[in-house]
Amino acid sequence: MAGNSAENPKTHILIKGARVHNLKNIDVSIPKNKLVVITGMSGSGKSSLAFDTLYAEGRRRYIESLSSYARQFMGRMNKPEVDYIKGIAPAIAIEQKVITSNPRSTVGTSTEIYDYLKLLFSRIGKTISPISGKEVTKDTVTSVVNFMIALPEETIVTLFSPLQPHNERTIKEELSILLQKGFVRVKLNGVIEKTETLLEDQSLPNKMLKVGDLSIVIDRIRVDGEEETMSRMGDSVQTAFFEGKGVCAIETNGEEYIFSDLFESDGMSFEEPSPNFFSFNNPYGACPRCEGYGKIIGIDPDLVIPDKSKSVYDGAIAPWRGLKMGEWLTKLIDKALKFDFPIHRSYSDLTEEQKELLWTGNKHFKGLNAFFKDLEEHAYKIQYRVMLSRYRGKTDCPECRGTRLRKDAAYVKINGRSIQDVVLLPIEKALVFFQNLTLTDTEAKIAKRLLLEINNRLTFLNEVGLPYLTLNRLSNSLSGGESQRINLATSLGSSLVGSIYVLDEPSIGLHPRDTNRLISVLKSLRNVGNSVIVVEHEQEMMQAADYIIDIGPEAGSLGGELVYSGDYDGILESEESYTGKYLSGKESIEIPSHRRSWNSSISIKGARQNNLKGIDATFPLGVFTVITGVSGSGKTSLIKQILYPALQKAIGSYAGEQTGLFNDLEGDVNLIEHVEMVDQNPIGRSSRSNPVTYVKAWDEIRNLYSSLPSAKAQGLKPSSFSFNVEGGRCDVCQGEGEIKVEMQFIADIYLPCEACDGNRFKQHVIDVVYKDKSIADILRMTIDEALEFFGDHPKIVARLKPLFDVGLGYVQLGQSSNTLSGGEAQRIKLASFLVKGNACKNTLFIFDEPTTGLHFHDIKKLLKSFNALLEQGNTILVIEHNMDVIKCADWLIDIGPEGGEKGGEIIFAGKPEDIVNCERSYTGQYLLSHLKALTNTI
Repeated sequence: MAGNSAENPKTHILIKGARVHNLKNIDVSIPKNKLVVITGMSGSGKSSLAFDTLYAEGRRRYIESLSSYARQFMGRMNKPEVDYIKGIAPAIAIEQKVITSNPRSTVGTSTEIYDYLKLLFSRIGKTISPISGKEVTKDTVTSVVNFMIALPEETIVTLFSPLQPHNERTIKEELSILLQKGFVRVKLNGVIEKTETLLEDQSLPNKMLKVGDLSIVIDRIRVDGEEETMSRMGDSVQTAFFEGKGVCAIETNGEEYIFSDLFESDGMSFEEPSPNFFSFNNPYGACPRCEGYGKIIGIDPDLVIPDKSKSVYDGAIAPWRGLKMGEWLTKLIDKALKFDFPIHRSYSDLTEEQKELLWTGNKHFKGLNAFFKDLEEHAYKIQYRVMLSRYRGKTDCPECRGTRLRKDAAYVKINGRSIQDVVLLPIEKALVFFQNLTLTDTEAKIAKRLLLEINNRLTFLNEVGLPYLTLNRLSNSLSGGESQRINLATSLGSSLVGSIYVLDEPSIGLHPRDTNRLISVLKSLRNVGNSVIVVEHEQEMMQAADYIIDIGPEAGSLGGELVYSGDYDGILESEESYTGKYLSGKESIEIPSHRRSWNSSISIKGARQNNLKGIDATFPLGVFTVITGVSGSGKTSLIKQILYPALQKAIGSYAGEQTGLFNDLEGDVNLIEHVEMVDQNPIGRSSRSNPVTYVKAWDEIRNLYSSLPSAKAQGLKPSSFSFNVEGGRCDVCQGEGEIKVEMQFIADIYLPCEACDGNRFKQHVIDVVYKDKSIADILRMTIDEALEFFGDHPKIVARLKPLFDVGLGYVQLGQSSNTLSGGEAQRIKLASFLVKGNACKNTLFIFDEPTTGLHFHDIKKLLKSFNALLEQGNTILVIEHNMDVIKCADWLIDIGPEGGEKGGEIIFAGKPEDIVNCERSYTGQYLLSHLKALTNTI
């Protein structure tokens, strides 16, 4: 063991005898108020030390200081297995949380910026009439009184209310009621008369009243500045507004002034801004059509016209291909000459007006809109319902254009921009907008605190490398790295001091060019007095660290020891540390001796989703292709939002997602049988899902246990050993092994189930043992241990071996899916495809940053798994920033040159060696240093 061992709890966090999971009773001293990196192989015990020991104890002690409600769970909350921890502060964990699947969650709501925006627009937003472009205002009692006081002294003012006719009453009836109310004078035809006189006047025609025929004289006041007079004015104006239903008039010196306390202008009535008015999660503010989702289930144009290279005559319109529905097409073809429609021109070559005409129709033929309306009218017939379902998909809401808010929310503006405009701006532009606001003194005072919070949070988002995102971007469309950096920016916004921040690989998804910005953010956190502890594999992060702790030497039972602690220069000389060996160049991931060649491909033409600039991209088949580019350049837009759904539709396995904007999909699509997106979303839908069930190994283990004599004697079937169905599982925790306790204001706590002691099964099921191990013991085994234990059961070994091959030997068989990191979930999915073996041929695999959570040594294993898939005749497409993966690719597509609006172009496509000559490519610049370092060590 290297490094110094400081024993002062004022300057260091002292951990003595840490034994959580695979940690082998280690003692660690972590310097306070420093940037500390904990590294080591995947599964060596980094997270066990950082999260399950340090953060768990920091949180436990924090809860201890809370209310008695929170403390009642303390006795049941497990203390980390450790002798003692000294010098610890309250801890905040920013884990590799998998992005939320909530369709209402956006970047704005998850960072709380949107909450401040709602308040800002409701407090200082000005409602602008869409007709005249003037500000909509309303009068109040105070403003009318102020108007009267401002008149010269001794001025006589008369206050009127226009009479609003009630229930078809005649003039005499109205006058009679007014007299009963105490109004003794009225104004009729411009003349003030006594109410009593008019009632007695026999010559007055007793007809029904219209609005404006009669005004009530509320009061006559002499302006004199007396307090009593001002009080009388206030009462009279209030009465005038009440009687006139929001309208009153003042007459002075022969001139009349109209006042209204209604929020109206240009004959339109407007809603007064309030926070709920701008909330798409509230029925009051949400768009009534899409209910605040921004998308509706409508007719998807991509499904109606799947092959855009066909002409209308050749059957481009899919629903009009049959005999019965072909009648609609026949009408169009017969009449096309009359309005000069090119039926033989391919759909992609039609003008926008001609494409629109196919949907709207004209006097000669009915369009697609009328066709689908006709289908909906006949939806009581099963065949029409089936046909409709074929062409339905998620489309942008036509009313709110995807902004989720009611239409009139856009009338409220600050400096000419509505809240919809602001959330659609990239974060860097939104920041400039708020920094350059011009406000009146009153508005500035009202908005001061709100603007401070908004600017702070936008600045942090900008600094953590997300300037290209918009606040309206859906959380579930973000990559794993983006989602974690949003969590980081949210935590930074709270501006805590004297805390411990524990981060799990914050550099995921960041191009090396952007890593330095992230490092400066972490250093600023450290500089204000926080201890920043980062679990990380990135070389740049280690170089910037004040202190490095290496846990290892290998994973699982072969790890859990403190291999090294000290500075960066020291680890380069360490003989025991794998990390040190790779950093110093003693070990490396070798460049493949040859690159695979290809002769078939698929192409996306005219991709223009988000920031993509109408690009054409060609993807080779049968080889290992890597998509690179700085963060926000458009990689996710091209692959996840265009290529993946477009291919699914082309091969007939469409899952309902809307395809991004592009012109055409060309090439050898017929060579692809399946498309698989292997991303960082959790495996399975329930928290009971785990690695062993996902790769279908549990079925074989259940069959083995149900065939044992003791199981047969009790009549136990394979289902009795399942924690997903009733029978053998514990009835209290329903096979979870733990109970979730919902806490107020802090993260929920999971406690072991008291009925089964966390074993998941009933006692009679646990009593069945194989080689002295119960079914509950099997779930607690790691993959490594299970492979040894079931060595004589080839079926079980065949299903578990791929998990070991992708570097997950340290994971427990029954580890809950909600405790797996995004990278681990992704590698379990990869293992499940390796299990299928030859069953999955001609499949296009798309991986989103598969090196997440991987040490240099594990990347070697990952590349071997990729080669295994390629040898089965599959294609691999990887979105990646890791230079070791990039240099091993057969083909490289680099998107850039920058993020956001300055990106969206393909700046290179070719072999990795050639990108170093591309001056516009940041990837090329960083890859050059990696290739040089490798040639120097050879």
